[in-house]
Amino acid sequence: MTLPKTYLTERFTQALDYAVFHHKDQPRKGTDITYISHPLGVASIILEAGGSEDEAIAGLLHDVPEDCGGQVRLDEIKSMFGDNVARIVEACSDTLVEDRSTKPAWIVRKQGHLDHLKQNADKSILLVTAADKLHNARAIAADKQVMKSAIWTRFISEEKDFDKKRQLVLWYYNEVLKLVETTPVENEVDKNVIASLKLTIAVMESQD
Repeated sequence: MTLPKTYLTERFTQALDYAVFHHKDQPRKGTDITYISHPLGVASIILEAGGSEDEAIAGLLHDVPEDCGGQVRLDEIKSMFGDNVARIVEACSDTLVEDRSTKPAWIVRKQGHLDHLKQNADKSILLVTAADKLHNARAIAADKQVMKSAIWTRFISEEKDFDKKRQLVLWYYNEVLKLVETTPVENEVDKNVIASLKLTIAVMESQD
């Protein structure tokens, strides 16, 4: 019998329960889909790419601090799941403010996140980041087939110009793609994840 490359323990189950609890009242952006579908999808991509249990747990938890309490949640994650998981989650967060209404502007957060990745990202951080963006990109690309250009109204609430919204979202996804494509060998992300992200971004970029 072939054993799985990554053996999941009770830590993964505990992380799943923790993520479900904190995201239980949240829908995905612009939909009524339960938010936990996203962390589950990210963790699935990570495991399919041969990621470790810590990386899969970080995939489950990557949005909890950003969307559910900031630094307090990150401190809880560190206490419950260890320094490595907390380190990855922090690197995948674009803000750690407690009150979501006080988040900095979208462009400030995303540029700061990109700058942090360029300076500090290792293989684990890049894998979780790529998996996060791939799962989101797949959702955008799928909904775009139905909504056409109206899909961009979901994003960047402070930006009123419709075309600017589209340009900024595509800029951000392409910048992440560029990072994971050009990383040193020791930090290489699974090639299937990169290829899938590249193809999905191309669908997002296609004109209606």
